[in-house]
Amino acid sequence: LSSSSGLTHESHRKDVEQVYLRCSEGSIEWMYPTGALIVNLRPNISPASYKHLTVCIKPFKDSAGANIYLEKTGELKLLVRDGDRSPSRVYCFGYDQGGLFVEATPQQDISRKITGFQYELMSKGVAADLHTASAPCRPCSDTEVLLAVCTSDFVIRGSIQNVTNEAEEQESIIHVGVNKLYRQKSKVFQLTGESGNWRGQIKTLLECGVKPGDGDFLFTGRMHFGEARLGCAPRFKDFQRMYKEAKDKGLNPCEIGPD
Repeated sequence: LSSSSGLTHESHRKDVEQVYLRCSEGSIEWMYPTGALIVNLRPNISPASYKHLTVCIKPFKDSAGANIYLEKTGELKLLVRDGDRSPSRVYCFGYDQGGLFVEATPQQDISRKITGFQYELMSKGVAADLHTASAPCRPCSDTEVLLAVCTSDFVIRGSIQNVTNEAEEQESIIHVGVNKLYRQKSKVFQLTGESGNWRGQIKTLLECGVKPGDGDFLFTGRMHFGEARLGCAPRFKDFQRMYKEAKDKGLNPCEIGPD
């Protein structure tokens, strides 16, 4: 978390401050914004790898007081307009497309304004998986499922307990009862209450039309801004079949107990 205050620059409303961030994910919070911030993302990787990175930002719901631009060689491209209330909107761009320039907008009362956003740096391949514009609800092939088992942030066997739709955010929340936890990067799936059952939530696009149904599924996916996002999710019996077939041929990319 990087935090800054514009009150220290009150007498210099046109000041531009540089901020350098080394983490691959985090957040910026700018209280009482005046002037501008240049946000330099400098992850601890080889500069030669920068061209393979995608940057995504997600403004806080109550973020206000500044416009956020993509800046490259002095040219500004507006990313997020001050006051834009698009819920849960995520803005992504290639690392080599420029840096972030956050400019305060004129305010009568700056004390009420805080500009902030979360950011994530990821490989372009992962970003494409999360933000696929073409056929986002397309079922995965056998090869894609077996690869997802090896590379996903979470892999669980579970059932759909309920689905709630958020029309404003164009998303569905899948409430999952977990029968077996193979892997999770973050503690999204946890033991709950007296029942001692593992449960968690996975988000996906509303247009995919997920509905509650019987039987077990293999849920895989990525963590994105602290939320589990659905990747491949075949019925578990189908996963068992494709896993056994690949294993018999020596073609499964990694070992995981399918039972």
